[in-house]
Amino acid sequence: MNSLIDKYNIPGPRYTSYPTVPYWDESTFSPEKWKESVIKSFHETNSKEGISIYIHLPFCEALCTFCACHKRITKQHSVEIPYLESVLKEWQLYLQLFDEKPKLKELHLGGGTPTFFSPENLKKLLTGIFNTVEIAEHPEFSFEGHPNNTTREHLQTLFDLGFRRVSFGVQDYDPKVQKAINRIQPFEKVKEVTELAREIGYKGVSHDLVFGLPHQHWDAMEYTIRKTLELKPDRLAFYSYAHVPWVKGVGQRGFDENDLPSGEEKRRLYEDGKKLLQDLGYIEVGMDHFSLEHDDLYQSLIHKKLHRNFMGYTSSKTQLMVGLGMSAISDSWYAFAQNVKTVEEYQQMVEEGKIPVVKGHILNEEDLIVRRHILNLMCQLETTFDIENSFPELENAFEMLKEMENDELVEIHNNQIKITEKGRAFTRNVAMVFDLRMMRNKPETRIFSMTI
Repeated sequence: MNSLIDKYNIPGPRYTSYPTVPYWDESTFSPEKWKESVIKSFHETNSKEGISIYIHLPFCEALCTFCACHKRITKQHSVEIPYLESVLKEWQLYLQLFDEKPKLKELHLGGGTPTFFSPENLKKLLTGIFNTVEIAEHPEFSFEGHPNNTTREHLQTLFDLGFRRVSFGVQDYDPKVQKAINRIQPFEKVKEVTELAREIGYKGVSHDLVFGLPHQHWDAMEYTIRKTLELKPDRLAFYSYAHVPWVKGVGQRGFDENDLPSGEEKRRLYEDGKKLLQDLGYIEVGMDHFSLEHDDLYQSLIHKKLHRNFMGYTSSKTQLMVGLGMSAISDSWYAFAQNVKTVEEYQQMVEEGKIPVVKGHILNEEDLIVRRHILNLMCQLETTFDIENSFPELENAFEMLKEMENDELVEIHNNQIKITEKGRAFTRNVAMVFDLRMMRNKPETRIFSMTI
């Protein structure tokens, strides 16, 4: 395995989209084309499957130095109401594009720290949206909660509004690791909010763990996993730390790179962690996610309904996902669009009556085909591919797949490519074989985290 890690541990995307953001072609994109794609997608799918909304709530009281998200650090809670008013105004701009009431299937509050906002203000935001939509049958409403500031009032208010899933960012219980990443939260606090959520009635509690953080070693990682399993969350995200200190504003400067585990050490954290999780009843779903058998994520996997988008893996799929808030990304299937990345510019554009997108990509026919294959690999670990009637560049890709087959990472039967159990750790590498835009424009500088 170590020789495979040396061979395949290269920078690569996480494929929450295809094309990935660095390869968006902004020369063919415009806000008008984006609106046209939203209208098209809405007409095709609203009555049947509904739409998803992602709301980016970017404020945090302190900077976690492992975080690569767009956020704003402040302790001034006076920012809450003006920001939420802007989000509701942005939603009104999207409503003007629709000729019937949207059917809301999925809604997620991400961050930043959504529980930075008071329960009362979150209720105002969500009531403002719910008053304009029809709630679909069996909706999926979820939010990210910080264990240190998620209160009973947060949990109860959101539960009363229809939320049934909550994800708590645990990361690691080792005090030395917590200090390095500036995320001090004791196990007792996580236990308290997990039990509170279950007491109130949440059907899905998820914990996020991260491997590859500074000062992590297996003994401490094992301790974190075993403490987590005392609480038996319904699902777990076991993420690889993405070290991208060159990205402006991420704040990954709280430790020295020499403090990070080597590629081999990091892989052991994952492999031994995965084995421990599986021994204790968790099933691997897609890439870096685990769930208990009763959870919707596993059920969607076995029924081949697992989906992946900018929110990660989801158990329900909608073609249209509208991202609201600073830096939020939207997906109409035919196009992507990202909002401006500062709070001030976001609020100004919304006040001017403009959907606040700053960049995007219109998918061409080739993009749509490749996107489907990568989505199949990321969600089902297999895809069916006709190399003879496809794009010339993929003939070279097929040779790369043959090499991966020799390394026992994939199996190829006629036109079917299937990732093996051994190859799961290299899922991103297999998907990269199909990434035509990256093949044609190899990055001269590093723009992605390492795949392993």
